[in-house]
Order: sequence, then C-alpha cells, then structure tokens
Amino acid sequence: MELLTKKLECPGRLLISGAPEGFDALLMAELAGDAAAGLVFVARDDVRLARMAEALAFFAPRTERLEFPAWDCLPYDRVSPNGEIVSRRIDTLTRLLETAPDEAAGRVVLTTVSALLQRVPPRAVFAGATLHATVGRPLDPEALVAFLAGSGYVRSGTVMEPGEYAVRGGIVDVFPPGRAEPVRLDFFGDDLEGIRVFDPATQRTTGTLQGTALKPVSEMLLDEAAIARFRSGYRVLFGAPARDDPLYEAVSAGRRHMGMEHWLPLFHERLDTLFDYLPAGTGTAVTLDHQAEEARGARLETIADYYGARKNLEGSGAAGGWVYKPLAPEALYLDAADWDSALANRAVGQISPFDAPEHLERVFDARGRRGRDFAEARTSAETNLFDAV
Repeated sequence: MELLTKKLECPGRLLISGAPEGFDALLMAELAGDAAAGLVFVARDDVRLARMAEALAFFAPRTERLEFPAWDCLPYDRVSPNGEIVSRRIDTLTRLLETAPDEAAGRVVLTTVSALLQRVPPRAVFAGATLHATVGRPLDPEALVAFLAGSGYVRSGTVMEPGEYAVRGGIVDVFPPGRAEPVRLDFFGDDLEGIRVFDPATQRTTGTLQGTALKPVSEMLLDEAAIARFRSGYRVLFGAPARDDPLYEAVSAGRRHMGMEHWLPLFHERLDTLFDYLPAGTGTAVTLDHQAEEARGARLETIADYYGARKNLEGSGAAGGWVYKPLAPEALYLDAADWDSALANRAVGQISPFDAPEHLERVFDARGRRGRDFAEARTSAETNLFDAV
C-alpha cells in the first residue's frame, strides 16, 4: 500500500488493476489514511456511491466521509433538487472550506460522475457563510431569522425536513445541513439559553448541545445583488421577458420558484467546480470508479439530449405553459475537455477489477481477485451446494 500511495503522489494517470468491488473500498480506506490532504472517490452512479460509503464505514470508521451527490432531478428539469440532497452538498462544500482533514484518520470525499460534471457556486458564497450558535452567548433572534430567510431556509409551522425553520415566541426550530435531526434554540431575550436536538416525527427532545453550526441550505441566495444579476443575465440571453414568465416574476420579487436552480449561473458572477474546493496540485488524489469514463460519456450525451429537446420546445412554443428557456450546457456543466483539464495536473487512479494489459507502464496491481460466487451450484439441481463450497 505504501507503494500505491507514493505512485499517487505524482501527477498523471495510474491504473489500479485487480481491485474488484468491495476490495476497492479497502484500498480507499488505506489510501485515505495515508493521504495528508485527503482522497476523492468518483463513483459511476449513486448506487456505487452508497455502497462505497457503507464499505468505508466498515473498513475505516474513523475516516471522515464527505458525500457530494448530484441533484436528483434531470438536466433542464422543471422541478428543484431534493432539499436533503442539497443540504448534503452544501455541508460538504462548507466543510471542505472550513476544516482540514485529520492526518491520523484521513478524509474521503465521495462523489459521482454526474456531480463532478456539474458546476457549483463559487467558494466565496460559502466562505464565512456559517452562523455559529453557542449556548450562553448572545444571539439576536431577529438577526437569526433574517439569516435563515436569506440563506434559503423555508419557514413552516412545524419543522420536518432539512432546510425548514419555525418560530414560536422565544423558541426557534431549525433543520440545518449536516445534521440527522433538527435543533431547537431556546432564547431569553437575546441570550441563547439552550440547544436541544429533537425528533422531527414526534417533536420530542433526543439530546442537548452546547453549540451548533447553521449553514445555507440553497446553492443560490436571493439577495439584491443575486436578483439583479439574474434579471440582467436573463434579459441579455433571452430578450425582454414576457408578462407571463413566472420564473422572472418570482425571482424579481425575491421569491423562490420551482426549478429555478437550473438557472444557477445567472445568480452568480461565475461558477466553480468541486475541484476548486479541493487543495490544488497533487495534494488530493482522485480515484475514478470502474467504468467512470463511460459514465461520463453517457451523462454528457444525456445533457445534450435534454438541452436539444428544450431548445426545440422553445422554438415551437409548445412547452405546455410558460416557455422554458434553457441555458447552454457549458454554463451548467463541464464538457469532456474541461474534465480532462481539471484532472490533468492531479494524481488520478483509475480503478479496474481486471488484470492490466501488459503494454501499460503506469500500473499498480492490487492483487485482488473476485471469488467464486457459486451461482451455477445454487441453480443446479444435481449439485450439492455445501459440497461445492
């Protein structure tokens, strides 16, 4: 393993052969412990991401695992991504900015091909955007509510889902990113007297805290500057908006609109990628799942297909309601050249369960081999499975 770690300290591609599923998680766990700046694992899809996260929890329970999933909606969709997924994404981005990996235990950032291809808000949006609430320290409840409203939280009567908050007299309930359960902040005037964790289903207290971090829950903040950028960019790209354009009207009024996340570039001066949140150079090694490159090609084709379909509807005016005006794919996503450029100066390990071709030079054989699964013995009436085992 020490040899593999040294090979991944050098920029360029390294084929890690002989690493079938399951065994590759053991490799990632050991690599994460050796990589001072952390490790990135790019799964080919969400199923593989979940399996790798579960396996890493078994092999390396002390290793910090940050998950960065892709939105769960289709490209150029009319619906917004799930709030819980957005919360996980923002929690990972803020933690990458605010904390360094524990050198003793290591850190693994788990993401997918689709998530890595998607552009994200610039670092400046989340740098210093966390509000720390500590018991015994003054905190203006009105300032807290203003922070929550400006950070994308939705006010509700009862807090049930991530990104919601509720106010009842001197009590403020909040469900922030990065927490499995919401928190209840008890105020006496401007003094924060207590923080309780509670079960959203029963609303009963399950524990207490001395402090908690409240982070944004949206990748776009509807402040005056963001609204002005959206209005200007929308008119430049699509001309004067129609009177019945609900997206333009909602954003202009400072209201959220279903699916507005698909115009994310218009709310920011520029967008970054997940790579921009990682240490530069070879400090953080990137490992690509088996068939990750094939998944990248399939995802880019899907994006192009959905963009083409939206453009056709825009031209015909048959959008079934207000006319959907899509942004060009390069505004929202990386293309193949961007992907290759982002990986060019990094140490990249390509995982494969198979033996490596003999002509390749940069190869590390992990010596893992898939065991017999006894499928034939299980289905054959003439074979005793116990004897086969």
